[in-house]
Amino acid sequence: MTQSIPGFNAPAAGFDEPIQLLSACHDKLRSRCDTLSRLPAHIAAHGADEQARSAAQSILRYFDGPALFHHADEEQDLFPALLEAVAGSDAVCMRELFGRLSAEHRQLEAQWQRLRPVLLQIQSGSAAELPLDDVDRFIQEYAAHLITEDEELLPMAQRLLPTSALDQMGKSMHHRRNPD
Repeated sequence: MTQSIPGFNAPAAGFDEPIQLLSACHDKLRSRCDTLSRLPAHIAAHGADEQARSAAQSILRYFDGPALFHHADEEQDLFPALLEAVAGSDAVCMRELFGRLSAEHRQLEAQWQRLRPVLLQIQSGSAAELPLDDVDRFIQEYAAHLITEDEELLPMAQRLLPTSALDQMGKSMHHRRNPD
């Protein structure tokens, strides 16, 4: 059984609970960022051993796939559904928030592209040095972004979106990952 409080969900959230699924994705993003934060020290001490290669593979797999789907889920499904659920000045405020979050998505994706080649080298067994400034910036900016989404975006969606919008959102999220 999942809880409806964003940030405190069971890992079993599915497409029938899209807000909980988005929140669970935030937890996975934090977990991959935590792994990334430990990787430079591990490589310095142990080189690109099996643990380093496995960590790099896990990080690559998540940020090359589910993280991008997550950004699309928000921008293509959640943001429009919330705009449709409100009117007037609330919509203006939401557009500003959504514009900022979308810009942050692009920035995070660009930062990821700077880290990705080094992680590919590590995954293949090279003890490549991860640029600590880039790693720290990526992790800090993702953390700040997720706080905004957890404290503002997801609670707003939980409050405002009708069941029909949530159902449509879940179907769209499922289809994005499992095209016919």
